[in-house]
Amino acid sequence: MSGKVAVEISQTKPFNCREEEVFLNLAKSYEHMQLGFVELFRNYNLSSTQYNVLRILRGAGPDGLNCTAVAQRMISRDPDVTRLFDRLESRGLVFRARSVADRRVVRANISASGLELLSQLDQPVLDLHREQMRGVSAEKTEELIGLLELLRP
Repeated sequence: MSGKVAVEISQTKPFNCREEEVFLNLAKSYEHMQLGFVELFRNYNLSSTQYNVLRILRGAGPDGLNCTAVAQRMISRDPDVTRLFDRLESRGLVFRARSVADRRVVRANISASGLELLSQLDQPVLDLHREQMRGVSAEKTEELIGLLELLRP
């Protein structure tokens, strides 16, 4: 057993394997980093999931995306995407419309208010990312990105 994660979880028995230690390190690191965003978004009455949807829709451009495509691109899967969109729409941050070509398809777009909210968040989010990664060099950041990408298909 090695590293800070063993101390953080008060583990006295060695990990079963190094892969388990990696997994727990990733989980603890994610939770630690996510806390900063929870606090930041709370000031804007926004959840991390809602922020993720707004960013996806901003990136989609004026054509927007159907709700299924948004759900597939989300970082954390939300089983009730419809309710998530309902909340964002009730705040005027997104709007949905049925496709003229296929009435079964509902396309979502970010509204002007949603774009304004994201523009207010852009710098604070960037500052938080930089603060959280301040102890990691540019070279190590690139290495970390490459290593993490190896874990996903």
